[in-house]
Amino acid sequence: MPNRYDGVYNMDAEDFPTPDVEVETIVPETLKDRIDAGEDITLLDTRMSSDYGEWRIDGENVTSINVPYFEFLDDEIDEDVLERIPEDREVTVLCAKGGASEYVAGTLAERGYDVNHLEEGMNGWASIYEAVEVTEYDGAGTLLQYQRPSSGCLGYLLYDGGEAAIIDPLRAFTDRYLDDAEELGVDLRYALDTHIHADHISGVRNLDDAGVEGVIPAAAVDRGVTYADELTTAEDGDVFEVGDATIETVATPGHTTGMTSYLVDESLLATGDGLFIESVARPDLEEGDDGAPDAARMLYESLQERVLTLPDDTLIGGAHFSDAAEPAADGTYTAPVGDLVEEMDALTMDEDAFVELILSDMPPRPANYEDIIATNLGQNAVDDDEAFTLELGPNNCAASQESLAGD
Repeated sequence: MPNRYDGVYNMDAEDFPTPDVEVETIVPETLKDRIDAGEDITLLDTRMSSDYGEWRIDGENVTSINVPYFEFLDDEIDEDVLERIPEDREVTVLCAKGGASEYVAGTLAERGYDVNHLEEGMNGWASIYEAVEVTEYDGAGTLLQYQRPSSGCLGYLLYDGGEAAIIDPLRAFTDRYLDDAEELGVDLRYALDTHIHADHISGVRNLDDAGVEGVIPAAAVDRGVTYADELTTAEDGDVFEVGDATIETVATPGHTTGMTSYLVDESLLATGDGLFIESVARPDLEEGDDGAPDAARMLYESLQERVLTLPDDTLIGGAHFSDAAEPAADGTYTAPVGDLVEEMDALTMDEDAFVELILSDMPPRPANYEDIIATNLGQNAVDDDEAFTLELGPNNCAASQESLAGD
């Protein structure tokens, strides 16, 4: 028997009719600014419930309502649907790409609701990328932390003496790094990856194609990297100079066998996915459940022998942050290693207890992680649009969804 929703689940943005009333558009950056400013925000997310459950815009001051767009396609919208949408405040309607939300917002505006819609939807939200200075960094030069709020991805730009290096760049923002370097008046010399990422497409190869020296950990090559001969491979202890600053390679296997951290002028350790300010790495993305216990023990050894032995005031800066993370006073997701030892019991446990803890409550693996890993190994070729779509969603690279700090 035909269903009244047959054919509507895969509608593209251009398939939706233009609303009869003009609908105000809000750009993603403005929405984020309002959320950050503490304004009370009400969102009507019209994506499918499964997509909404996996990944959405959250915040202490955000009220989020999920009603799939197909509920608004009939001329007579069910009253129980309309009753879920507040009439006493502004509502921002969003979808995946912006087409459905404009249509739904128009439908609601015709009924007297105070609405606007998010330009380009969650794709637009995923395009936000901010640079924040790490003011507690006390090495040579200046260190910026790039932040992608949609997925919690973090990267680091060090610049000094007319030179710069980027750690854990994203392919989607290749032009941004080049433009930022030009604006700062520096030569972007190095693009360094900490490991073979499972949650986003690396930008190292794209930057290498643009004349930047691409660097990957030598220990990651054995996973099947197809392009290792085209890039520089970093061994444990190798040092890269950026002006008067140095970036030292520190092998920290565990999250992956090739996991590598970079000590930036003895002030900040860019730990990739090894250690975050609110959690530690998950150990199951390379060898799966069977290999996770051994990887967890490898991670324990790396943390105890290579990370926690650093001076207490050494900053830790991971490649991700979650909703459970609390930013530092400067707005960056960094923290002194000594503070993390005090706040995170996992860092002072014995090995068996540590392994048991991080294997006990791992979140779902990142969306499309197998395709993303294959792409980052060079075994799978995707264009820019496919790459962007693959990495949409939460990163889920930590061992827990809840914070382990302060436990």
